[in-house]
Amino acid sequence: MTESQALRTAFSAFPSGVTAVAALVDGARPHGLAASSFTSVSLDPPLVSVCVAKTSTSWPLLRECRRIGVSVLAAHQGPLARVLASKTDSRFNDVGWTASDEGAVFITDAALWLDCSIEDILPGGDHDIILFRVGSFESFDGVSPLVFHSSKFRELVI
Repeated sequence: MTESQALRTAFSAFPSGVTAVAALVDGARPHGLAASSFTSVSLDPPLVSVCVAKTSTSWPLLRECRRIGVSVLAAHQGPLARVLASKTDSRFNDVGWTASDEGAVFITDAALWLDCSIEDILPGGDHDIILFRVGSFESFDGVSPLVFHSSKFRELVI
């Protein structure tokens, strides 16, 4: 195992939520990616962040969008997260989604929807740290989030 692989395994000891970051590209076609590096940053102003690999082919398309939806995926959406993390162009073919008037895309049955704009993009090694300003949100009480831990999707057990 390389040092990089060992570090990836070590980092996987920390559980995280899983998000879909998506928008309508050119005002028509949904495009997005899965990100497990989501975190809340600030309440005033309302800010969240995700980290995106510099090798991402999806992020260059999304970063040009005026509004971007961040959906916190629900416990049953592990297979969907795998599809959104894939390199195929057909990621949204069998995905339930809705879009805001300004083009933010939200995943149906998610635990939380955040309608965001890009506040800043910061370099972070082999990733970019995307700081989003939350314009509005919709929380779905009673929907358990999907958790990524030890390279597997899991449910919270309460």
